[in-house]
Amino acid sequence: MEPILMKIYEYYSGEGRDMLLRAYDFAKAAHENQKRASGEPYFIHPCAVAEILVDLGLDTATIAGALLHDVIEDTPHTEEEIRREFGEEVLSLVSGVTKLDKIVFKSREEEEAENFRKIFVAMAKDIRVIIIKLADRLHNMRSLNYLSAERQQKMAQETLDIYAPLAGRLGISQIKCELEDLCLKYLDPEAFEFLVANIHQKLEQRMQFVDFVVEEINAILTESKIHGEVFGRPKHFYSIYKKMKTKNRTLDQIYDLTAVRVIVGTVNECYEVLGKIHMKWTPMPGRIKDYIAMPKPNLYQSLHTTVVTNFGQPFEIQIRTEEMHRTAEYGIAAHWKYKEQRSEETSLDKRIAWIREAMEWQGELKDSKEFLDTMKSELYSDELLVFTPQGKVISLPEGATPIDFAYAIHSEVGNKCTGAKVGGKIVPLSSKLEIGDVVEIITSPSAKGPSRDWLKIVKSSSARAKIKSFFKKEMKEENIRLGKSMLEEAAKHKGFLLSDILTEESFKKISERLSFSTMDEMFASVGYGSVTTNQVIFKLIDYFRKEEPSVAIHPEFHRKAAHGAVTIGGTSDLLVSFAGCCSPVPGDDIVGFVTRGRGIVVHRRDCPNLRNAEPERLQPAEWVSGGEGEQFKAGFVVKASDQGAALTAISASVSDLKLKITSVNGRYDKNDSAIVDFTVTLTNLKDVEVLMKKIGAQPNIEDVRRLSN
Repeated sequence: MEPILMKIYEYYSGEGRDMLLRAYDFAKAAHENQKRASGEPYFIHPCAVAEILVDLGLDTATIAGALLHDVIEDTPHTEEEIRREFGEEVLSLVSGVTKLDKIVFKSREEEEAENFRKIFVAMAKDIRVIIIKLADRLHNMRSLNYLSAERQQKMAQETLDIYAPLAGRLGISQIKCELEDLCLKYLDPEAFEFLVANIHQKLEQRMQFVDFVVEEINAILTESKIHGEVFGRPKHFYSIYKKMKTKNRTLDQIYDLTAVRVIVGTVNECYEVLGKIHMKWTPMPGRIKDYIAMPKPNLYQSLHTTVVTNFGQPFEIQIRTEEMHRTAEYGIAAHWKYKEQRSEETSLDKRIAWIREAMEWQGELKDSKEFLDTMKSELYSDELLVFTPQGKVISLPEGATPIDFAYAIHSEVGNKCTGAKVGGKIVPLSSKLEIGDVVEIITSPSAKGPSRDWLKIVKSSSARAKIKSFFKKEMKEENIRLGKSMLEEAAKHKGFLLSDILTEESFKKISERLSFSTMDEMFASVGYGSVTTNQVIFKLIDYFRKEEPSVAIHPEFHRKAAHGAVTIGGTSDLLVSFAGCCSPVPGDDIVGFVTRGRGIVVHRRDCPNLRNAEPERLQPAEWVSGGEGEQFKAGFVVKASDQGAALTAISASVSDLKLKITSVNGRYDKNDSAIVDFTVTLTNLKDVEVLMKKIGAQPNIEDVRRLSN
């Protein structure tokens, strides 16, 4: 009898077993004449996936879904047949896995991003879909040696980027560790072989020492009359490889190749055993971690300590209860495997709360690439644990700020935030929090809401999504106006009028890609930062050029030498445009750059974008006298002690010279200095010099210069 059939008979009974046997027969017949890349019958794959899930203790519907997961995609059988034979629940799981695979994209980056989004959508509907997908990926990784080297690399990298972190976030360490080791085997085979050979040798040498430690801890348990289990556990290869890479260590410098686990009955016994181990061996400072009081985001709980034994060797010991051990090994799958023993703390709702939250965020993010970057920061970043003044633990990503903390408490706390105290002292909102900080948020009922600059400061996905949600809901009209203005400006920089390139037809095409129902919705999305101007403008220009291939640039953005602007190589009848990167004005030393498709673009001679330009594409250019009356745009950057000082200096100086500001953008640098970029319209170089002197003379201004970017 095949292994999967033996497990079905062993672990399931009654109607559940009957359905699994029918699913087995149905899938076997459906895949009868299909082969895998190895030449083996294809049916061994769904059987292997089902076996992995049986070992994790999943329910009958999930096992049936695993057996049938490739039937709709790879055989003539239909969804209706699956529904009729096995019911709506099994069909939902099978079609959920199928939809994750049915996807075709233009680029690897786009494919990865959209796959990631689809995974989270599927998880939000039914978490079992991604558990089947993880088992499917694990078996495919086990048999990866039959594929080409290129496909091995691609699949291993995708697994390391997406599936292994997801398994970790769901707490299924069995799958996570094996996936990471298999990825290492194909992404860095030399390192993998080195670790296999050397760790095996070192483990043999260490086993006598491990046995000694286990014996000593068993003696502690016996003396304390605590019933428990003690055993050694070798660390998986990828965790050792990662430590060697990140901490720049050799294998000889890594002491925790193995750890000893102590499984006891109660939480009190965990702490009692920890205390007695510390009485016997000296604990290493900074290496004691209490994940019982402060569980990891995937609900992992355990006490970790590294002690120095009598032999002078550091050694890691992990102490946990039986229930904590189940959670550590099986993660979210423990909901099904240990259904009768699970407690409220390990309920399914609590385990998948972060997925529900992620789906709220993804609703605010139109772009799959942005969703990918946002969720990767959540999955990969190290955990930072800080406290409220009342002692509540708040988990944030590494590098988080008081703003992240405020939004982790509640959206309204974030929106009304005006300041923060850390350890009782007021700190800038942009400051980075440290582990163990006690954070207090200062709020004001009259606060107008978050600053757009906060989007550049926050680290957590939820804070970023909540800030964007505020701008989306509270400032809709302003967002529409701002977004339209931003798109008009971006179009002008590219040499087009927005009214020319944004037509009903082009909007229809772009809405299919970015899911906009109206133009106002698109403008608002740009205004509150859900999509960038470049995402929209580049697509609109592409559509426009396909429809009007002979039009390269709108006449409004050409200047004729006959009107008194510039001459190129002494010729006065050429059409030229002016570069937005350095914004030349009359009096600047200039040069013409021959572009491909946009004619001649005039730059300042010191523009950084010309440093690597081909010499033959540069043409001498000069201002001619008639250009004095025309208006030009010039960009500036001001550095100040705070943003208020910068904005006051800019506003006063521009007003004195009766100039017009066309754009302003502020941010803070790593030293908490305020940086403000702004653009004005002016007529000549003299205006530039006077404006810079006026701003530089204002209080708290550290630097002012022309913008060349």
